[in-house]
Amino acid sequence: MTEKKVGRVVHYFGNIGVAGIELEDQLDVGDTIHIKGHTSDWVQPVGSIQIEHESVESAGPGQTIGLKVKDHAREHDDVFKLVEE
Repeated sequence: MTEKKVGRVVHYFGNIGVAGIELEDQLDVGDTIHIKGHTSDWVQPVGSIQIEHESVESAGPGQTIGLKVKDHAREHDDVFKLVEE
């Protein structure tokens, strides 16, 4: 498995455990992501993606999405998608 950068965290909504992520590349429900930053480092599957409170199956470059995360994400954390070689 290799990692491809797909975006970065621009905001974290602690009360609901959701990260706002600005995408640089395609991200789909079912992908596995790695969130890595100064103090953040975990891998999780993408269970759902929301844009403007509407669920979508995928999102692409330039879009900002809401993504439920399993740990505290921080602004400027990088988001990588795990891809098969």
